[in-house]
Amino acid sequence: MSYAVGLMSGTSLDGIDAALVEISGEDEETTIQLLAFETYPIQKETIKRIKKVLSIEESNVELICSLNVELGYAFAAAVKKICKKKGIQVEQLDFVASHGQTVYHLPNAKSNQFSSTLQIGESAIICEETKTTVVSNFRERDMALGGQGAPIVPYSEFILYRDKKRMRLLQNIGGIGNVTIIPKNANLNQVIAFDTGPGNMIIDELCRHFYQVEYDKGGVYAAAGKVNQELLIQLMKHPFITKSYPKTTGREEFGADFTKRLIGEWVIKPNDLIATATQFTASSIAENLKQFIDENTDLIVAGGGSYNDTLIGMLKSELPTVNVQIQEEIGYSSEAKEAIAMTILGNQTLHHKPSNVPSATGASRRAILGKVTYYN
Repeated sequence: MSYAVGLMSGTSLDGIDAALVEISGEDEETTIQLLAFETYPIQKETIKRIKKVLSIEESNVELICSLNVELGYAFAAAVKKICKKKGIQVEQLDFVASHGQTVYHLPNAKSNQFSSTLQIGESAIICEETKTTVVSNFRERDMALGGQGAPIVPYSEFILYRDKKRMRLLQNIGGIGNVTIIPKNANLNQVIAFDTGPGNMIIDELCRHFYQVEYDKGGVYAAAGKVNQELLIQLMKHPFITKSYPKTTGREEFGADFTKRLIGEWVIKPNDLIATATQFTASSIAENLKQFIDENTDLIVAGGGSYNDTLIGMLKSELPTVNVQIQEEIGYSSEAKEAIAMTILGNQTLHHKPSNVPSATGASRRAILGKVTYYN
């Protein structure tokens, strides 16, 4: 049995997720127990720098270089805090698995650009600050094999959620929505995963613009609004929604620029716009999932969106024959899911075992993911 901490900072920029776990075994014999979880807020000035880096117009190499180290210290601090919360010493950790902060993801090559991805949060800083081996940079190897480097969590979901009698659809609603399809009694080659489109990203941007809050807590703004059907129809025509998988997306398609255009082009009451964006998330998820649904299907929702009661209600309405649940209803944590996934990927790396899912990412074969920074 090993102690490990998984770190995740997603597209929503709502904090650094840190999960302290006990983990043992490898491959399908992996067992894991969550000991502690916390989301640690990122300092406001750091968030400003991240957002600047995310902007093609404002970003520069000096800022990226510095922010890489700054986030390394922030991630290391999260490791120390979660260990202190549980009352263990960081020296007792066997490894840290850090996803890092995605600053750009280009899954498909363009005329003068290579298919590529960039996550920052320097592993050497985490290693020295925690005196612990660090596994990081999980996406690049899959992309080197022709994959999209995303989604990153299907292997861990296969390990934790496969069922002999039920189709399992694992929908994460973070900044972006992504799903893992696990047929009943599936083997790994049958697992499919892809991004479904926007998650909370557009909703959050609208809440910041109109109400100066980070997100629609409980979906109260959306519940107070009315869906604009004309706008919804236009949104659902976005080419990503009906694009065939494997597919992945991010802020480049559904971020601040996309939301600014919505606000500028549509004269709609704030709550109606938020309600429409929320319905867009629900409808885009349903549109992508309908081809996989049978009479014994569970849709298990994770991520910040799982706490948006209005969004979950819309999902249930869109998928009336599906058993829609959130992670807490089956004994797991919606917030901790992706940070836990990092520890499973890191554990595979340190056992020299593959953890990508080519049927999900499009990679030509399975491979060992991640780069290891050893502490000595």
